[in-house]
Amino acid sequence: MGKVIAICTSPARGTQKKPVPSAWFTVDWGIEGDAHGGRWHRQVSLLSADKIEAFNARGANVQPGAFGENLVVEGFDFRSLPVGTLLRCGSVLLEMTQIGKECHSHCEIYKKMGECIMPREGVFARVLVPGEIHVGDEMVLEPRTAPRPWQAAVITLSDKGARGERKDESGPAIARRLEEAGYEVVEQLLLADESGALRAQLIRLADQRQLDLILTTGGTGFGPRDITPEATLAVADRTAPGIAEAMRAASLAITPRAMLSRGVSVLRKKTLIINLPGSPKACMECMDVFMDTIPHAMGLLRGEVQDCARH
Repeated sequence: MGKVIAICTSPARGTQKKPVPSAWFTVDWGIEGDAHGGRWHRQVSLLSADKIEAFNARGANVQPGAFGENLVVEGFDFRSLPVGTLLRCGSVLLEMTQIGKECHSHCEIYKKMGECIMPREGVFARVLVPGEIHVGDEMVLEPRTAPRPWQAAVITLSDKGARGERKDESGPAIARRLEEAGYEVVEQLLLADESGALRAQLIRLADQRQLDLILTTGGTGFGPRDITPEATLAVADRTAPGIAEAMRAASLAITPRAMLSRGVSVLRKKTLIINLPGSPKACMECMDVFMDTIPHAMGLLRGEVQDCARH
């Protein structure tokens, strides 16, 4: 159980938030009057009070809101909680959606201390149930009454698509297929065939958003700009070659050119990453191969399934 030490808001982004005695939390928006409210996954930011205290003990001398956090709470080490954790505070119900964030520009705190704890220790949440929170209110972990839907992202790799010269048809088709199967597709990205950009997004989606599944499309062939397999392997903790092998085997029954696909399937932490071909038709054929099987794999990664033994 935790306790809300401070509630902080700001009317504009890029400014330090100021403490307020209470705030109204709106479903799928965030805090009324706060600049970071909106229909996205980072509606409310939270920071553990003890992390601020430890930082101040080193001479930071910061006040609540200095890191841009909305809620300062004692009694929780938020970073140790998984994405998807439900937090109840009075009538308000929050769901954690991200751990940490990128630091795009070094703030005054960073310049003074050499670091800022928000990118490392801060977490973000969306509002599921509305209500008002006051300073001093208790916060507790809320148990789930139903399994959390699988969460996925789709990344299209295409130089022409990124330049607006070609319409991306594969990415939306993959997302529709996932949604029809009950997945929550939380992000769809269109990137140029650049290894660094792809690696950065795979790391962010696996580490900060802790997604169950990331599907890429494009960049798996023999072209000089086809870097998807190499970028994927560069961020992998472990390989899962059977999925890619099964897709190639099934595709070879359709076209001999399937042997030219270099797509890989890997694991990063608890996220399964699978490279799909570039064409919508080939993407659907490959998804036919694994859609019935990967829920078991993702359950193992979540810790919801104990073993793979057949009975």
